Amino acid sequence: MALLQVSFKSKALMMQTSVNVLLPMGTNRVDMENMSDLTYEHNKFPVVYLLHGATDDHSCWLRLSSIERYAEDKGIAVVMPNADLSCYSDMIHGHKYWTYISEELPNFVEAAFPISSKREDTFAAGLSMGGYGAFKLGLRKPEKFAAVASLSGLLDLVSSLNEPGPSFFENVFGDSSTVPKSRNDLVYVLEQLKKENKRIPKLFQACGREDFLYQNNLTFRDFANSLGVDLHYEEGPGGHEWSYWDTNIQRVLDWLPLESNKVVK
Repeated sequence: MALLQVSFKSKALMMQTSVNVLLPMGTNRVDMENMSDLTYEHNKFPVVYLLHGATDDHSCWLRLSSIERYAEDKGIAVVMPNADLSCYSDMIHGHKYWTYISEELPNFVEAAFPISSKREDTFAAGLSMGGYGAFKLGLRKPEKFAAVASLSGLLDLVSSLNEPGPSFFENVFGDSSTVPKSRNDLVYVLEQLKKENKRIPKLFQACGREDFLYQNNLTFRDFANSLGVDLHYEEGPGGHEWSYWDTNIQRVLDWLPLESNKVVK
């Protein structure tokens, strides 16, 4: 794999930001000596936008998991952006991370790198806050994403907003009463897609039974099942921890509806 660490000025964020990109190498993959070949459609890779959690940044998937090895085996590009404590939203007191992640970033990486823009080649995954972000991308941009995955995700946001104690949600959403039945409420967004008979991406959801978000995940799972949504759900031993996420991101990559794309070494 080639690791590209990119900084650029985002118009949506109105500041410099960083993103890490993994690109496959090997036969029929990136030829670093002939970069002009990267413009041809047959050299474009399927991609997973891999999102970090609330206490992490864009470097953590690389530092705390073996995502590079796992992605190399699948021949898939991985885009890891930074999103601060934004819940992948346009913040009331902060920056427009939803606009950045859902619009500007895909346009940038598809123009700058040999990454496919086809729906069938485009996926998202994330952990905790990033699990919320991945499902948000899939449910609000179903025309763009074929499948999305959440590991230990904050999926029932409305319930979490009502929990006591300090949080960063006020900076993101302002008054929490604005979230229920809004575009930031994944339960509501999923229900609307189903009611309008719109295409819904394939969904993968996993959470450890010892995770503090376990009940949160059960609530979303049960609601999705009540709607008859195509949701693949897994649970098992594990807490809110990297050992769980490192194991289960492999499950996600195995589940993704990829064409035969394994790198020939």
